[in-house]
Amino acid sequence: MKKILLLVSVFLMLPIQACAQERWQEGTHFTVIAEKATDKKEVLEFFSFWCPHCFNFEPIVKTIKTKLADDAEFKKVHVNFMGFTSAAIQDDATKAMMIGRELKRSNELNEAIFKYIHVSRSSVTGIKDLKNIFAVNGVDPDNFDKMVSSFGVNSRLKMNNKFVQKYRRHVKSVPTFIVNGKYQATFTRDMGRDDIVDLIVYLSNKK
Repeated sequence: MKKILLLVSVFLMLPIQACAQERWQEGTHFTVIAEKATDKKEVLEFFSFWCPHCFNFEPIVKTIKTKLADDAEFKKVHVNFMGFTSAAIQDDATKAMMIGRELKRSNELNEAIFKYIHVSRSSVTGIKDLKNIFAVNGVDPDNFDKMVSSFGVNSRLKMNNKFVQKYRRHVKSVPTFIVNGKYQATFTRDMGRDDIVDLIVYLSNKK
């Protein structure tokens, strides 16, 4: 009986998979940028805290995370080549993001940085401003100082920037999504939020 139910479920899934393949077309909705996919499912979002589109994309990103399979990892990669401010200040923001990650408060503290820039319309001029943002959100200033110069945070910064360098020729603007190291998502004008989520999930399951 179990085998019969399994076969039925497989046959029911086939039309869904075929529909997705017909819907999302290479050259229109995604570009193949590598011959081989990563061993593990991986969604990289290249973004900038200074980018208004990235800020507006945050609700979509949250939905994507809930729709991905359990064995798929979502990573935010903060770029440092935007023209809004210097690369050094952008790296400071990446360090702050990594502190939030180590504190396991990424979503909350990333949102605080975004809102400081795009809602309060305030300028981030260096690590002191980021320290103040975190202090307002309950992060001890002394602990922030220790973490910002720690080996762990600086190692995470280097890893983040390695991703930026690796995919730099593909990342012309932000947000950009690279999936499984092989596919770059393309969002067309007729796509709504649900469509964007469906495309990223589809690509995450594609080898």
